[in-house]
Amino acid sequence: MSTETSLLAAELETALPTTLFRFATAGSVDDGKSTLVGRLLHDSKAILADTLDAVARTSADRGFGGAAGGIDLALLTDGLRAEREQGITIDVAYRYFATDQRSFILADCPGHVQYTKNTVTGASTADAVVVLIDARKGVLEQTRRHLSVLQLLRVAHVIVAVNKIDLVDFSESVFRDIEADVQKVGRELGLGSDGITDLLVVPVSALDGDNVVERSARTPWYTGPALLEVLETLPAADELEGHLESFRFPVQLVVRPQGALAPDAVAAGLDVEAYRDYRAYAGQITEGSVKVGDQVSVLTPGQAPRTTTVAGIDFAGAELTEAAAPQSVAIRLADEFDVARGDTIAAAGTVREASADLYAALCWLSPKPLREGAKVLVKHGTRTVQALVRNVSGKLDLASFQLEAASTLELNDIGHAQLRLAAPLPLENYLHHRRTGAFLVIDPLDGNTLAAGLVKDHPGDHEDERYSI
Repeated sequence: MSTETSLLAAELETALPTTLFRFATAGSVDDGKSTLVGRLLHDSKAILADTLDAVARTSADRGFGGAAGGIDLALLTDGLRAEREQGITIDVAYRYFATDQRSFILADCPGHVQYTKNTVTGASTADAVVVLIDARKGVLEQTRRHLSVLQLLRVAHVIVAVNKIDLVDFSESVFRDIEADVQKVGRELGLGSDGITDLLVVPVSALDGDNVVERSARTPWYTGPALLEVLETLPAADELEGHLESFRFPVQLVVRPQGALAPDAVAAGLDVEAYRDYRAYAGQITEGSVKVGDQVSVLTPGQAPRTTTVAGIDFAGAELTEAAAPQSVAIRLADEFDVARGDTIAAAGTVREASADLYAALCWLSPKPLREGAKVLVKHGTRTVQALVRNVSGKLDLASFQLEAASTLELNDIGHAQLRLAAPLPLENYLHHRRTGAFLVIDPLDGNTLAAGLVKDHPGDHEDERYSI
């Protein structure tokens, strides 16, 4: 490698962001979510010139963009024809950009009530969620619904952006009133009570760019950081929780080449004979970390845990001594157990006995209501099992945030239910295990997702609760 090439590689290495941060937007209809995302992309210089020209032409054709020559920044994320024609967001739009500090994956979620399921989808993997509030309207029912979902999902950082502050003449009193309402809702929901989730309120104007990428002189009464400053400095969820969680590794694939390697791998110098007896288990580490030599348990539904040690960790053709969430690796074990897709490899002694009784909080996402006695599928990690809905114990009242009696759950309801599983699973409370404590409820007839579920503490597997599936 030449000196010039080495210097260029070193410069690129130091210039690239060192961390990845995922965030989503949420809010009510016409709060300006897509415009805010477009402003972030535009002002952080993350838009290619040809894309910007195309958006400018579309803005001019449709009369968008405000002043002459302006552009409708929402078009940078609203890519569907129906979205552009109606000026609304229908599906989650994912965008990727980077600053000098870090790289980002953002999800622009729709605001209509019937698309709340898209917000759940976008927020489920986010390190932070930016909830927009129209400064002219304040906290609405949809705002309360979104904050309730974020509290259930244990999103690490909740940032409330009071948008369109320019339409209320940058009034501090308007902002402070909304800020007080948001903090009140946060206290009622318990946001921040687990020591991880935090709540921040920022005044912004997505259309003009005030406090989005740079602090605005038009809000001298606001001394906090701009929105992008917040996103650049917040720790990711894995950084916050990594040291608190035990190792969890759902097996996705058994790697067993038996000497039959791809031709390009052989050409690259890999020894066929060395891989003749190779056996490893590939997947993504969902929680914690693991080292070579660590004791682990293999968890297979219906069987007692089997304990062994980690013999090796492989990643992209190299051997590692240690790996941590959210890395995707192949793990070799010291003992040749029968391990298959759907099994879980976990730190030994950290997983309680598997249970067939699932007590859960459900975000119901289907127009088809949930009724007691319904047969569904539960997808937990890489395993899918049949389940029976034993009962619905209540649903959340968005006005009081109290659980009220209910026997069914309708579209966008948040409620509690008990399910009976056809096979026991290593269920863990979502409060302490954000990834392994989550699951999906699926319609067995058409395969559509019915609900996002979060495991709650349960009394265990009792003989009088056994039902046939």
